[in-house]
Amino acid sequence: MPYSLLISAPELQSLLDSGTPCMVFDCSFDLADPASGAQQFLLGHIPGAVYAHLDEHLSAPAHGERVSGGRHPLPTREAFAAWLAQQGFVAGMQAVVYDRNGSAFCGRLWWMLQWLGHEAVAVLDGGMQAWTQAGGALEQGPQATRTPGVFQPSAALRPLATTAQVLQSLGTAGQTIIDARAPARYRGEVEPLDPVAGHIPGALNRPFTDNFGPDGRFKAPAQLRTEFLALLDGRDPATVVHHCGSGVTANPNVLAMELAGLGRAALYAGSWSEWCSDPQRPVERG
Repeated sequence: MPYSLLISAPELQSLLDSGTPCMVFDCSFDLADPASGAQQFLLGHIPGAVYAHLDEHLSAPAHGERVSGGRHPLPTREAFAAWLAQQGFVAGMQAVVYDRNGSAFCGRLWWMLQWLGHEAVAVLDGGMQAWTQAGGALEQGPQATRTPGVFQPSAALRPLATTAQVLQSLGTAGQTIIDARAPARYRGEVEPLDPVAGHIPGALNRPFTDNFGPDGRFKAPAQLRTEFLALLDGRDPATVVHHCGSGVTANPNVLAMELAGLGRAALYAGSWSEWCSDPQRPVERG
């Protein structure tokens, strides 16, 4: 059975040892220093891993075709599938994604692969730290040259919400917005990245960091379920739309809700950075 949510470091080691077709992606990144993730990759990464840069590989180019807006617009499904194929990725592979940033960035690639219809992709629970703590080997230097493969998108396994859809359903019982940003940003007290502070009216706040225990691993499903149900306070989990600042750190909330047995919630990939780009859209603070 493929891994489609989480994989532990020992499970990944067994998978690699077994010879099962697998590709590991390192998604380490720093919004304040976009070059640092690639530098960290060169200094040490899981053997055979491919580096996936948030700006260059997991977002549309500055003047390229895009599916969403915001600071990290989604590329088209076809363009992203072409990049995967260039890395040698094919439909029969198990994908494993990780970072060394508290799983803040690797969820983006997890979601995007399933958005392309590829079920077999899992987040390495605990990231690079869990791998090294388990005694996993590292290799240095650039990634190995790979023979390009063939990868075509199929029916999306993850629902994507657009700005128009979020705006149309704003304030209705059919939509429950969950904002994954830190509480001070949600309340509009600070805004280090976007030109407008605040949140989408009616949104609930669930910082993505609330999904992890002190060891950096996801909390137990039962605990996640209890916490999400308390936040929803009677609202239907099927109505949830997740967002954050630019469609990246909302993904741990998407994953955590599914771990909790609460279904596959939608992602508003444009997120706050797209929402606040139009002064006609309403903003709430506090």
